[in-house]
Amino acid sequence: MAYKNQQQFIELLDREGELVHIKEYINPHLEISEITDRISKTPGGGKALLFENTGFPFPVLMNAYGSERRMCLALGVQHLDDVAKDIEALFHLLASPKENIVDKLKMLPKLGQFASWMPKVRSGRGECQEIIWKGDDADITKLPVITCWPKDGGPFVTLPVIHTKDPNTNTRNVGMYRMQVFGPQLTGMHWHKHKVSAKHFNEYKKLNKKMPVAVALGGDPAYAYSATAPLPENVDEYMLAGFLRKKKVELVKCITQPEIEVPADADFVIEGYVDPSDELIWEGPFGDHTGYYSLPDWYPRFHITCITHKKNPVYPATIVGIPPQEDAWLGKATERIFLAPMKMTMVPEIVDMDMPVEGVFHNLVIAQIKKEYAGQGQKVMNAMWGAGQMMFNKILVITDEGVKISAYENLAKYVFRNLNPVTDVYFSQGPMDVLDHSCSKLGFGGKMCIDGTAKFDEEKELGLELGAGGLELGVDVIKNRFPEVREVNVSLLKKEIPVLIVSVEKNRVGHVRELHQQICGQEELAGIKMILYVEHTVDANDLPIALWRFCNNLDPRRDAVLFTSSSRPACMGLDGTIKTKALDNFQRDWPNIIVMDDATIKAVDEKWDSLGLGEFLSSPSLKFKGQTYGEEAAVA
Repeated sequence: MAYKNQQQFIELLDREGELVHIKEYINPHLEISEITDRISKTPGGGKALLFENTGFPFPVLMNAYGSERRMCLALGVQHLDDVAKDIEALFHLLASPKENIVDKLKMLPKLGQFASWMPKVRSGRGECQEIIWKGDDADITKLPVITCWPKDGGPFVTLPVIHTKDPNTNTRNVGMYRMQVFGPQLTGMHWHKHKVSAKHFNEYKKLNKKMPVAVALGGDPAYAYSATAPLPENVDEYMLAGFLRKKKVELVKCITQPEIEVPADADFVIEGYVDPSDELIWEGPFGDHTGYYSLPDWYPRFHITCITHKKNPVYPATIVGIPPQEDAWLGKATERIFLAPMKMTMVPEIVDMDMPVEGVFHNLVIAQIKKEYAGQGQKVMNAMWGAGQMMFNKILVITDEGVKISAYENLAKYVFRNLNPVTDVYFSQGPMDVLDHSCSKLGFGGKMCIDGTAKFDEEKELGLELGAGGLELGVDVIKNRFPEVREVNVSLLKKEIPVLIVSVEKNRVGHVRELHQQICGQEELAGIKMILYVEHTVDANDLPIALWRFCNNLDPRRDAVLFTSSSRPACMGLDGTIKTKALDNFQRDWPNIIVMDDATIKAVDEKWDSLGLGEFLSSPSLKFKGQTYGEEAAVA
């Protein structure tokens, strides 16, 4: 459904019991973030939060997309899969053969629907331009821009819908990139080199021209989602928004940057330009969606020329950090919505896809396929790693229709029953997300595919058949013989999944590789197929947290070690510990995980009873204080 504006969406959340109004004064500096973190980590994602007293004339909306139900409400569907079904039906209709004039005439209504999704630029001013701040009045510090985490470089705009155009083709791009506030008319523009807006910037640089940019905040929630969607470069994000809301997006020209059009119903619009001749600005750190700080780097400066807003606007924001957070539900929507296009255009054998929250989007993806021939898993592996933002995927697990992929325990049993560590684990390398701190080189690192499909005869190697049963638990043996091992998680073994998780304190070069060979040499552990190593500060028995830390800290190609023996089964070891210059010859800075400072935790504790949020929730950060390395954003 189409929302008239963000206020209508807020009113719906209110009616549905999905919104809490917080009237107590809450400081946008850290306190809003701390409260939101506590709520977003409750089962199901908690409620949306409207902070009405921030010291600014504008309320702040947080966690608006932070549950499956609210994500469905935002997109106007009962289930997220409903969007995928609509897309798949549309693909089938367009691709089906048209035998006669009657079949062709049946297409006309759908063609009319296409037209109804295309954005329209209307004349005059929009609701977003009821109030105009120009010149010195165009001051972003008048907005309640939140500071999310203690070591952030400053306040950040975290839900900006950023509009740019290619100077040669006039093609629009709508993306979402964080914006650090440096002054009343200056922010950073954090677009990564893989992003379309960065390509537009490079074209303006060639022309030696200033690049007009406009940032929208609020409006129909479909805009923020569409800005995050992994669309091909030639697909207008507002066409997707029109498809989702079943009504075209109405745009108006900006006041000081008329080359750019923005949604007429936005709450705020920040207009300005990026000058390619400017020196870059040192932007960051920022507590990012990986659960670690992304460290400072050089990014373009965004100069603000005008700020407009509707009467009585609401400032939308989000926080990211240690999962689960609100962004997990945006990711779940993308997982469901883009399954159909991937199936119809690139990987026809794909049946389903899942991105576990512990994998923070790109790190871990599970794909289910309809397997019909030997080698099909590898074919899918290569296709997916070449498909848009899937190029950033680090760990890909492929299975077939023999198991339901959302039932993780049964999935793991099935995958490891079919897995030969010698022949069914594949490594590659290629482009990675620049936020992946584990890569030895920025934006370039290793990938791993685990082929857990049932194997055809052609895929089996004689003499390498493995069994997962009959394991004798040698945990005490490990801890007694190897004092550097702090904890061993055997919960998976007890469920007939031949995998160990080991927390280890490294103290020498090549330690984990050497330790893996020694552990696998223990008679009591014959038959284990994979061991995941995590940092000694991580509780190996806390499976979700151990997997989150492991996935973030692993470069699979660099950090894998295979134990083989002529007398016993093979076992793959994967080193998901911190990497340092001294022990691993790792030359980049390593980021710290994100926790809130004690003063903010104490301040929120003292306010809790007046917030109307129910039973007291302690700070999630307390669980992770013992896993940090000092107080700074980067590990020394």
